[in-house]
Amino acid sequence: MIEVRELKKDKTELLEFINFPWIIYEKNPHWVPPIKTDLLKSFLEKNSKEKINCGPHAFFMAWEDGTPLGRILVGINEKKNLRINKNVGFFGYLEMINSPAVLSALMGQAFDWLKRHNIDSLIGPLCPDDDVEGRGILIEGFDSPPVLMNPYNPPYYQTLLEGYGFSKDMEFYAYYTDKISSLREKVDKVSDFAQQKFKFTIDKADLKFREREIRDIAEIVNQIILSDNEEENGFEYAVPPTYESLYLEMNKLLPFLDQDLLYIARAGEKPIGFVFAIPDYNQVLKKLNGKLFPFGLFKFLWYKRKISGIRGFAQFVVPEYQNKAVVAAIFKQLLEVAERKNYKYIEGSQIEERNLASRRIFENAGIAPYKTYRVYRKNNKKD
Repeated sequence: MIEVRELKKDKTELLEFINFPWIIYEKNPHWVPPIKTDLLKSFLEKNSKEKINCGPHAFFMAWEDGTPLGRILVGINEKKNLRINKNVGFFGYLEMINSPAVLSALMGQAFDWLKRHNIDSLIGPLCPDDDVEGRGILIEGFDSPPVLMNPYNPPYYQTLLEGYGFSKDMEFYAYYTDKISSLREKVDKVSDFAQQKFKFTIDKADLKFREREIRDIAEIVNQIILSDNEEENGFEYAVPPTYESLYLEMNKLLPFLDQDLLYIARAGEKPIGFVFAIPDYNQVLKKLNGKLFPFGLFKFLWYKRKISGIRGFAQFVVPEYQNKAVVAAIFKQLLEVAERKNYKYIEGSQIEERNLASRRIFENAGIAPYKTYRVYRKNNKKD
C-alpha cells in the first residue's frame, strides 16, 4: 500500500527528499545532479531570503513498505496571486517511478493541502517564485543533457501527468546550434541596420556599477510585466521583481557569470532590453554528482576551464522596442564573444511559445527547437 507523508522541514527529512532523484536517474547518462547543499539551504525555513519562502508550502514523499517511490513540493506564491487576483498553487521538484498510482497518491495529498488553503488550480512544475530555473517538464529532446538551470526527466512524466488530468498551460523551447559563425552572419545583416534606424546602443554590463545595471534590468522587466502584451512574453504569472530581489539573484549568479556575456540595450539613457548568457556549468556539475565538498570544489575549478558552450539565459525587450531587432543586435555581440572565446555551441532557452520575436532569431536562421518544456495546469478537484 502506498503511503504519502508530509515531511518535517528539518535537515534529516529534507535530505531524504533531496536524495530521492538518485534512485530515478542512477543509470541515466543525461541527468545532471544538483548540488545537495545548495538545495538544502534553499529548503530550510531559516533561510528566509531564499525563493522557497515566497509563501506556504509543503514537501510530500510516497513510500511502499519503506521504499521511497516519489516526491513533490506544493505551495502558494502569495505575491503572484495578489497581482493576478487568482488562487493558484504551484508544484515543483516532482520525481517519481513510472506508476500512475504513485502520482495519484502524491497529487491527492497535494490537492488536499491546496484545498485547505482555498486554492482553485495547480500549475507546474515551477520554482516557488516562478523563476526560470527548473521550469516545466521535458517532453522532447531526451537524447542529450540539459544546459544550466533547465530540467531533465524521464519521458513517462508526460504520460502520467496527462493521464491524471493535467493539460498544457504553457510551452517553452530551447534552440541549439554549433554553427555559430553561420548564425552570426545572418544576425549581422539586420542588427547594424536596426541600431541605426531605431537609435539604440548595446553596452556590455559593467559589474563595477552593479547597482545601476540591476536598476536598469528591473525597469525593463517591470515594463514588460505591466504591459498589455505580457502574455506574449510568458509573464502573465510573474511578480514584478524589486531591485532587492534582482540584487539577491545577481549575487547568487555571480560565480557563474562571464561579464563578456551580459549586455544591455539603451536608447539614449533609457534601458530598453537585455540579454544574458551563462557558460554551461552543467558540464561541470555532472562531474560532481551532487557534492561540492570535500573534493568537488577542486573538480569544479578544473572542469570550469573546459566548458565548451553557453546558454542564452534571459532575453527581454520593452514593448516599445519589440520587433525592432534589439535582441538580434545583442546576440551579435554574444556570438562575437562566443567565437573569440572558442565556445563550440550556444543554446537559447527557455523561450515561451508565443514569444515570436525571440524565436525568430533562431528560426529565421533555419534552427528548429531541439528541446521542448511544458508547464501543466489542473483544477483543484479530484477526478
